[in-house]
Amino acid sequence: MGMGYLILAGAIMLFSWLVSSRLKSKFEHYSKLHLQNGMSGAEIAEKMLADNGIRDVRVISTPGRLTDHYNPADKTVNLSEAVYNQRNAAAAAVAAHECGHAVQHAEGYQWLTMRSKLVPVVNVASSYMQWILLAGILMIKTFPGLLLVGIIIFAATTLFSIVTLPVEYDASNRALAWLENKRMLTPQEQAGAKDSLKWAARTYVVAALGSIATLLYYISIYMGGRRD
Repeated sequence: MGMGYLILAGAIMLFSWLVSSRLKSKFEHYSKLHLQNGMSGAEIAEKMLADNGIRDVRVISTPGRLTDHYNPADKTVNLSEAVYNQRNAAAAAVAAHECGHAVQHAEGYQWLTMRSKLVPVVNVASSYMQWILLAGILMIKTFPGLLLVGIIIFAATTLFSIVTLPVEYDASNRALAWLENKRMLTPQEQAGAKDSLKWAARTYVVAALGSIATLLYYISIYMGGRRD
């Protein structure tokens, strides 16, 4: 499977680069589509939270680019500086999407709950996983169990990437539905927001596919070592 995996990994890396490049160009394009309602990303977020009856979540600005996220631990919608302050279709899409996660949290959306439970496991796994896998491959003949441990740990991170898919798609669907139902955007702005979130979601698909392919590669090494 070595050569096959390299080809598959190369294809996934190429696809990931294409999706990331497309996402960047889409956001740059829709960042120039200014909202007719004149609202900033922060104002969009605050209104979506209020319309969903959520009063205990703060909208704050966070440094960096594409650093937007919802933190269920302290109930904050963290918007990158550009999204927080700007008044365009891309900012509206991102702000509403992150609030979609806050709505999921408030409603006890099961996939978000599952992902939140996996976060501590993934954080610990990311610190030791690569070293265990490397050692396991080097010692496959003498101590195959070590690689199995690494595979189990890596499987947890793969599960996290898979669970992330419904969480992200659902948050985007909630965001777009709210933007449309409340008539926050013009038809052109709504189309731009939808296109932006579509490409953002595809980055998670690529990540999940890459993780699954890598997991299968490690499993093949382990099974081959056992046969030998």
